Amino acid sequence: MLKVEIRRPKIEDTEELNQFFKTVLTDTFAREGLAELVEDIEADIESKKKYLKLDFETRGEKRYFLIALAGDKIIGTIACGTANELIQECTNGELGTMVEIGTVYVHPVYQRQGVGNRLLAEMLQILIARGIQEFCLDSGFKTAQTIWYKKFGEPEYLLKDYWGQGQDHMIWKIATNGASF
Repeated sequence: MLKVEIRRPKIEDTEELNQFFKTVLTDTFAREGLAELVEDIEADIESKKKYLKLDFETRGEKRYFLIALAGDKIIGTIACGTANELIQECTNGELGTMVEIGTVYVHPVYQRQGVGNRLLAEMLQILIARGIQEFCLDSGFKTAQTIWYKKFGEPEYLLKDYWGQGQDHMIWKIATNGASF
């Protein structure tokens, strides 16, 4: 079994994390058949960088990251914070004050080895310790949607063709006491 350490990021991890976001998001878009959406990829990378910066600036109050490491190499991330603008917009504000789990990424070489499950389980414990009873998450990527569907069932919101023909967006609302990984 892969030996993985999960911890909070340090400021000196920033450069490696920014490169990690670029690697994982470029790969994810390519696997989804969306490699030509260069501007969207760059926008997504920049949003993750801003979330990380917000974590450092607020000491985890506004956005809270965890990273997974194999040895000294970052192989995964997860974050939580206030529901993103897309969730707020697509739910007419219903989930606007809810905590969102997002930025759940595992390096392509380390996928399907339990890294994502470990990150989710650790974040769930943090949410429970903070007294958070529900969280939400969203995805427009088919591969991730398949994973979330297996873990959490039907999404609360299914936005058909949101990203184009056959490109749905899904939003889940999950109780922390019913979630397990």
